[in-house]
Amino acid sequence: MHHFLSIVFLLLAIGLHVSVQSTGKRSERSTHRSYKSTLTVGNGKYLGSWGFTDMCPSGTYAAGFSLKVEETSYFRYDNTALNGIRLHCINPSSPDEDYITIESRVAKWGEWTAIKWCPSGFLKAFQLRVEPDQGLSDDTAANNIRFKCIEDLVVQGDGTDRGEWGEWSQKCEGIGICGIRTRIEEPQGTGDDTALNDVQMYCCA
Repeated sequence: MHHFLSIVFLLLAIGLHVSVQSTGKRSERSTHRSYKSTLTVGNGKYLGSWGFTDMCPSGTYAAGFSLKVEETSYFRYDNTALNGIRLHCINPSSPDEDYITIESRVAKWGEWTAIKWCPSGFLKAFQLRVEPDQGLSDDTAANNIRFKCIEDLVVQGDGTDRGEWGEWSQKCEGIGICGIRTRIEEPQGTGDDTALNDVQMYCCA
């Protein structure tokens, strides 16, 4: 009986370990890590306000990302498209350890997509897909994002397709992207919601 219980506890421990490894960890919010440069794009929209800056823990860099997306519905007047961006940070000296997830402000609509990882290296630059102002029609602001990794390999998010891709941000000075800050419009009640409007990324040496 004692041997049976030992096996059960061992299996439970292994199962718990696998679960943690497969899901990653959310970070304690960090705003104090020093960074080398800020990446911006020129086509972000202006509605809402900037949230807090969230940084990868010291020694880690963003190698993947996931998006919170409200899928387009042509039966619903008010679509919001991109609602949030998460960065997933790893330590280059210990790539098999858990990744750490960071995020800035996030709007309430949509669901999180699967993580997209760089084939190698870290996120180095980004490009935002944004819908221009629609006047009295439905506005969505930011719809999707894509990143350049090492050797300019492009990884695109699973956002929506309204609007156009803008110019690429400048490329990271340093190892890679290590932080994020998003501009989110608060819920408008009976008004037109746009959710995520713009984003800034931070690069660390």
